[in-house]
Amino acid sequence: MVRARVLSRGSLTGRVKPPPSKSYTHRSVVLASLAEGESRLTNVLFSRDTKATISACTAMGARLTASGDGMSIVGVKPRAPEDVVNVENSGTTLRFMTSVLSLAKEGDSVLTGDSSIRSRPMQPLLDALGSLGVRAWSAPNNGRAPIIVKGGGMKGGETKIRGDISSQFVSSLLISSPMAESSTTITVEDAVSRPYLEATLATMKNFGVEVEREAFSEFEVAPASYEPGNFAVPSDFSSASFIMAAATVTGGRVRLDGINDEYPQGDSAILEILKSMGVKVVTNGNSVTIEAQGGRLKGGKFDLRDTPDLLPVVSVLALRCDSPVEIVGTAHARFKETDRIAGMASELKKLGVEAKERSDGLLIPPPSRLRSAPLDAHDDHRMFMALSIASLQIPEGAPILGVESLDVSYPSFLEDLESLGATIRRE
Repeated sequence: MVRARVLSRGSLTGRVKPPPSKSYTHRSVVLASLAEGESRLTNVLFSRDTKATISACTAMGARLTASGDGMSIVGVKPRAPEDVVNVENSGTTLRFMTSVLSLAKEGDSVLTGDSSIRSRPMQPLLDALGSLGVRAWSAPNNGRAPIIVKGGGMKGGETKIRGDISSQFVSSLLISSPMAESSTTITVEDAVSRPYLEATLATMKNFGVEVEREAFSEFEVAPASYEPGNFAVPSDFSSASFIMAAATVTGGRVRLDGINDEYPQGDSAILEILKSMGVKVVTNGNSVTIEAQGGRLKGGKFDLRDTPDLLPVVSVLALRCDSPVEIVGTAHARFKETDRIAGMASELKKLGVEAKERSDGLLIPPPSRLRSAPLDAHDDHRMFMALSIASLQIPEGAPILGVESLDVSYPSFLEDLESLGATIRRE
């Protein structure tokens, strides 16, 4: 199995355009596929996860044609796919398409994925759909994929759903409920990752559907039809955060292009986190420049309840801090591609860091020194990128297993690091 060792021979400097947003690519592809007529998307992310959504939308009858960095999509009323829908490693595809395929007039749909997908919770979504007149269940009867969805449409009505495991459950209901037979009221208990719900609502609005709501606790969705339109996918703050961290821990300077706040992205919080640690951050139009000030960073307490995908990157920024870093509010990070709290704790300990695992986060004291050790990203793209930032802080680097996971969200990550001056060795 191939391991990658990421080495720094000095400060990483230069200019990078981060990949398009995975979250907005998923949302725009699904919504355009539900809008009867032709839509055009630009700056689309073509990665393993988003290709799973593209394939699922094709299977339900939409016509999707890629051209360069864009797509033309002719949407349809969903029909049950002729074959099993394999979402690969994409939890977003599984959650979104479970609701979408309930809109088929007839037939059964079956969704499954890799071993990680088959371990991820689905029961809250299945229960909520049941309240709206949808018959959907877990084939192994354990609340996990494979999932079987009966066609017949969504009736509408009232439903409640837990929001503390994944915001994707709520987004899934929001995306499909405009196409229900009657109005839908969605009550959410303890919503987390709220910026992702904002992203869903913003993308829905782009395709002609608006939702009334009370903050993040109740959503009122009237029957409506999605309208075809154009959508430019923004660059991804989640992916960009790792490039920012690479420049920071090596005392470098990097300009990231194509970054803007036109659409909400929770992981833009990385900018304030870096500022609080003592990093110079300059925003200029559609670019952000990160400049490390030299020396150690400042630690602190970071509540990542709404931005759990930042847990891995903040964990490795902690290795450069002169005081402890405490991460809280991220119990739902245990339900990602892997248990990221346990995973980061175990991998940091291999490097000699006394990371303390907590139920909802981590406590990471300043390490006296980092030692090299073979690391395992647990087939998790964000874990791999985070461990690459850790490797940059070790003179001889650390070999990391899981390079193949990068095609989930940031296929060119290692090439972008090389363009900034890092050395990549495959072993």
